[in-house]
Amino acid sequence: MSIVLIVILLECIAIIAKQFRERVDFSSMNIASFPSSPLPDKGPDVRISDALIPTDLRSGPSWLQPAAVERLMMIVDGLMIIACGIGCAVIYHLFTAGAVGKIEIYTSASLLVAINFVLLVTVQHGYRLKTITNLPRSWRIMLITWSGVFASLLAIAFTMKVSDEFSRGTAISFYLCGLVALSSWKVAAARWTTTSLRAGAFANSKAVVIAEFGLPASSAAMMELRQHGHRIVRTIEIRAKDLGSPLLMSQIGPSFDELISYARENKVEHIFLLMNWSRQHAIDSILDGLKILPIPVHLVPDANVSHFLRYPLVSAGNTLTAELRRAPLSWKERALKRVLDVGGASVALIVFAPIMLIAAVLIKSTSPGPVFFRQIRNGFSGRAFRIYKFRTMRVLEDGPTVVQATKNDPRVTAIGKWLRKTSIDELPQIFNVLSGDMSLVGPRPHAAAHNSEYEQIIGNYAFRHHVKPGITGLAQVNGYRGETRALELMQKRVEYDLRYINNWSLWLDVAILLRTAAVTFARPTAY
Repeated sequence: MSIVLIVILLECIAIIAKQFRERVDFSSMNIASFPSSPLPDKGPDVRISDALIPTDLRSGPSWLQPAAVERLMMIVDGLMIIACGIGCAVIYHLFTAGAVGKIEIYTSASLLVAINFVLLVTVQHGYRLKTITNLPRSWRIMLITWSGVFASLLAIAFTMKVSDEFSRGTAISFYLCGLVALSSWKVAAARWTTTSLRAGAFANSKAVVIAEFGLPASSAAMMELRQHGHRIVRTIEIRAKDLGSPLLMSQIGPSFDELISYARENKVEHIFLLMNWSRQHAIDSILDGLKILPIPVHLVPDANVSHFLRYPLVSAGNTLTAELRRAPLSWKERALKRVLDVGGASVALIVFAPIMLIAAVLIKSTSPGPVFFRQIRNGFSGRAFRIYKFRTMRVLEDGPTVVQATKNDPRVTAIGKWLRKTSIDELPQIFNVLSGDMSLVGPRPHAAAHNSEYEQIIGNYAFRHHVKPGITGLAQVNGYRGETRALELMQKRVEYDLRYINNWSLWLDVAILLRTAAVTFARPTAY
């Protein structure tokens, strides 16, 4: 057991080192910007106000700050895991053997599980307030980490031949009990944190705002600062004309000196600058004037900058670039998606083979023509391929002009109506997935004629070709399937397709596949 402890502790040290490595990750931050607004050139040079806390935003105890809450969540997770491990061991052994047994072994194992779980969740930013309030993401991190920790520790115990010291019943009950306890705790934590943020319970860190005249009243950043731990105790507003003057500090000198004295006397912990980033001279001058105070100074992004900081930042040496548009999936992501495609398509082929056989017999016996309908579609990177579908019409259109199917379309055969309504006509695309032309999930491919038309009238349409087309997609499970009677419907479909591409994950594919069956029968819009 001591060897296992050493191995896991070494692993923990490696994780801690990775966590505290210097890095910049603006993409995970909730950046609040302030809107542009006309500023007056007349009136007082400086306006100072003691910002009162709104009645619906009351601070909690002085220790209740975001960092303290995040540490508290870590501690509760760890203690809950240890309690579940020891409790399951004691109850199981009392129930099966009538004695507690070697409780110290299970205590050590529970401690190892708790340490690994907490550290792995930490490096995934699972204890940040933004993640805690995002219940689906919090659950996903918890489930993957909890299962991964158990699988890893069991594998290590088996490899080092110490698994005989652990009861299978205890291990299984520990896993299930911990999973239920952590899931319930995440729900409670998400609700409490969300309510506390809205109420401003974390606004305990005193802060001063130096702003361009008129911005604090119209800035969403002020509310964000209050909700996420900062109590604005004083605001100093400077006219736009003075901010653009090279004599800024001499003009606001008395007010600035008063602000510095106020910050010292009231133990202000943070200073925020709300002004346009183009005012470099004013920002540098104010920053130089504040150097006498040992207080961090933050520059809130203006409306233009914040728009780009919402994108992931990529480091190129000492230069940071905003990735305004992500590239097609990396080779690792493509490999992972391909594994899901081949595995899922193989299972689907076995499960739906009888239905496909019946559909083929019905098509052949009820109308003249081939069983399968083949048509040119555009796939990954715009490359053309032939898509397979069960024939549902009396015509086989595949050229520069293709007319979309409409409700009560006379071209649709009797059996074709049922095949289209249940989406059984799409099942032959399993062969397209196995051949590599398509994926199980992705933007739906349109006829080449429609593809060329929409590329001309919908600006972002071509971005759909950044991934392989799919049998189903995010747009389809949200109701955008079948005929697109208006351009707005196609624009909405493209919007969902781009959202899928920019937020792709294996779990998103799985979720879409699970929703597809329900949506197909609950909201049939294809005909």
